Amino acid sequence: MYSTLMVHCDLVADNTGLLQIAGELAARFNANAIGIVATRPLVPGTTDTAVPQDVIDRDVEEKSARIDAIEKAFRTALRSRRERLQFRSQIAIEAPLDYIVRQMRSADLLVTGINNRRGWLDPAQSPNTADIILQVGRPVLVLPDDIRMLATDTIVVGWKDTRATRRAVADAMPFLKLARRVVVVEAVAQDSELADARYNTRQVCEWLEAHGVVCEPNAIIVNDERTAPLATLAEREGADLIVAGAYGHSRLREWVLGGVTRGLLQQTERCVLFSH
Repeated sequence: MYSTLMVHCDLVADNTGLLQIAGELAARFNANAIGIVATRPLVPGTTDTAVPQDVIDRDVEEKSARIDAIEKAFRTALRSRRERLQFRSQIAIEAPLDYIVRQMRSADLLVTGINNRRGWLDPAQSPNTADIILQVGRPVLVLPDDIRMLATDTIVVGWKDTRATRRAVADAMPFLKLARRVVVVEAVAQDSELADARYNTRQVCEWLEAHGVVCEPNAIIVNDERTAPLATLAEREGADLIVAGAYGHSRLREWVLGGVTRGLLQQTERCVLFSH
């Protein structure tokens, strides 16, 4: 069970749906909740021209005011949990992601929206969602824009016999136990691989059933891109949530996602729980 949720709020985006779902999840799991915001100040060296001190001071004041407003919205949206709330924030030269990674020592699950902005000149200097997923060391529930409710009636698990996927399924167990129906699917490239895929997903289902999860195995054939079939299957099954392992590698200081993970982040219809 998730005893503590961390809710990552964006400094400039609309956090209404994120906070609404976070409140519902905190109540559903009887969990503590920690709101978090991290950003960088505008500092000399991040633009082509010198930045006057009064501009820097005004930037910090504006960001502090936005953070105060986010904290107020967080506490209002989760007011039923008011005795079990914390809010943490930082405006510092340190990379926002580093701050969030450290703070995640306090939580079981990170709930966040999608932020694909990058770079020092991002007006919020917010961490990229892909970087969060690949570095935070906890499961990350990514919510699409404009979502206002997360049901858990049907969940699709994208199975691949890797460490990341095994961890994702274990990390998602609290959600899987709530589901009315779980579909475990493995995508393969050739007919000759279907038998093994069906065998693999049956074994996963047997393990899940031992934990009280109602599930069914499935295997599908794809050509090159495995993300679209998974999203298509989730749509056909009426899935509320997709569970998947996240894959990526570091290219110098930037994390580069594998095609499946990148595709799942680009789809905007369903929530995805990632583990890396």
